[in-house]
Amino acid sequence: MSLSIAVTRTTSPRPKPDPTAELGFGKYFSDHYFAMDWSADQGWFDARIVPYGPVSLDPAAGVFHYGQAMFEGLKVFRRSDGSLALFRPEMHARRMAAGAPRLCMPPPAVEDTLQAARALVKVDAEWVPRKENTAMYLRPTLIATEGFLGVRPANKYLYFIIASPVGSYYGKGLKPVRIWVEAEQVRAARGGLGSVKAGANYVSSLFAAQRAKADGYDQVLWLDSQAHQLIEEVGTMNLFVVIGSSLITAPLSDSILAGVTRDSVLVLGKELGLTVEERAVSVKELSAAHKAGTLREVFGTGTAAVISSVGELASASEKLQINKGEPGPIALKLYEEITGIQRGTRPDRHNWMVPVA
Repeated sequence: MSLSIAVTRTTSPRPKPDPTAELGFGKYFSDHYFAMDWSADQGWFDARIVPYGPVSLDPAAGVFHYGQAMFEGLKVFRRSDGSLALFRPEMHARRMAAGAPRLCMPPPAVEDTLQAARALVKVDAEWVPRKENTAMYLRPTLIATEGFLGVRPANKYLYFIIASPVGSYYGKGLKPVRIWVEAEQVRAARGGLGSVKAGANYVSSLFAAQRAKADGYDQVLWLDSQAHQLIEEVGTMNLFVVIGSSLITAPLSDSILAGVTRDSVLVLGKELGLTVEERAVSVKELSAAHKAGTLREVFGTGTAAVISSVGELASASEKLQINKGEPGPIALKLYEEITGIQRGTRPDRHNWMVPVA
């Protein structure tokens, strides 16, 4: 059965950003949002699209006290023919469905989340920007809303989707970023929540990221939680390195998020004829490869930034300049291929784009 969604349109439209201005990331929000509720006795109910505005919650809601909160992030693109399409939305929906049980939360059905996303985009279609290198970012979110005190899973939840027209995540476009190698704090430990887009993962990363930015770096490279030697993620992205002729990324585990862009890069990398490896890489290997002249590229991948080249990796003991501080040819080729698929200027051989209509 398809989801029955009630639509209440705003009578006070929000001002849209200047179409010629730089949008940045997450600064603007569209006129409406999607929401539906869950309770132990009713399941999911009251699916609705309503005017964007504050959400009223009990001060004792579980999201505040016990951290039952997770989210997703996917994009809608205005294609070269003017149509709108989502990039790999089912993979995002399935990732939430797989991760929610780890937080003892009930995920909406994959089909319902896809229908809700398309419905919201249809209502706020005029908010999808037209400028090159822009998109509409959707933020599906799941939180505990039952008011209670006592350590247990909640019996009530809210699922909602907000929409934001966005530009470049880092504000630098393809200009390489400077990364600090964090050898003390950790993003996630094995057995923890690292493979889930839980809010807890992101708040735990803020202190080290803030410290790195104060020192002139854009983000941090997270290492494994035990020996602090193996590379895991960079900021909010999966990390790839090119050593010799091999494109390498860390294997998935319960401390690494299964990125949708990561998966796309693995698929496209093989199609480009690259040797693709999913294996552990240590900071010692990176340093040795740099000294040998075989560390050719380092870049992050994620929905927000797509591909973000790394121009420098710095630690307390050394600084590694990557590809003379310029974007590498592989990162550029992958960026052009992915964004071309998203925009409709390159063939979508894998049917990754899902029309909104």
